[in-house]
Amino acid sequence: MIKMIKMDRLKWTLMPMRRLGVVLASVAWIAVAHAEPCPRKDTLGTSRVLSVDAATTPRIGTKIFPQTLPLQDHEVVLTFDDGPWPPTTTKVLAALAQQCVHATFFLIGRSASEHPEMVRRIAAEGHTIGTHSWSHPNLGKIKPDAAIEQIDRGISAVEATLHGAGGTTKLAPFFRFPYFESAPATLDLLQSRGIMVFGADLWASDWEPMTPQQELKIITDRLSHERKGIILLHDPKARTAAMLPAFLRYLRENNYRVVHLVPTTPGVKTEAAKAEAAKAEGANAEGAKAEAVH
Repeated sequence: MIKMIKMDRLKWTLMPMRRLGVVLASVAWIAVAHAEPCPRKDTLGTSRVLSVDAATTPRIGTKIFPQTLPLQDHEVVLTFDDGPWPPTTTKVLAALAQQCVHATFFLIGRSASEHPEMVRRIAAEGHTIGTHSWSHPNLGKIKPDAAIEQIDRGISAVEATLHGAGGTTKLAPFFRFPYFESAPATLDLLQSRGIMVFGADLWASDWEPMTPQQELKIITDRLSHERKGIILLHDPKARTAAMLPAFLRYLRENNYRVVHLVPTTPGVKTEAAKAEAAKAEGANAEGAKAEAVH
């Protein structure tokens, strides 16, 4: 498993500007739909589905960016990073399925290539799949070209696993930077490609050594303070997989509602694919111009 650097150096207290961004984010760039009802009684379930427009809101999560999703009080979005890792991702999926909850998984390309059946299972169970680079380097500390290569290679790897064995699920244009470290030029490029960059509103600090009980207390205390938001967890962490059933019960017992994110337009192109499409479009335009002349 890939270890995450300590991120609690980021201040937990949100700045007023970030709070303003939350208000500004309430414009109509999200389409809302009801989630399918859970066939089992007394489960948490997924309360609604939000279709997000990456072109309008390219960056979200107040731990990193000025704005986030316009969630209502007691609404949460569950996200998982660094997978897939079969020994623990399987347990996470089982806990989510038991409660009829859908989440978003930001997968590492190399891990996806090594465990394609797990990627396809995540998709088959109705979860949204985004990417998290090829091998989880700090993209803010390498050259821009190398960072883009990491991003594109991760996208290509996850897409290949999704489409293998006849799969038709499209990859969401969602990306989360490892360690939340980015560069302005890379952010601008992703925005130009319609790729939505995710931060988070709160996290469980599950990269730190702790017991599942300690992790549960950390995340529930933080959620009690924030009352809503995008939650960051890591499915390869055994403590998180062990803690998740209790956390989902906590959400149900305390009247929280889970929101499932989906992209308005599924599918994402790598930089090479984008260039190839532009080349083909240019060739078609030239052909049409030549026919018009004749």
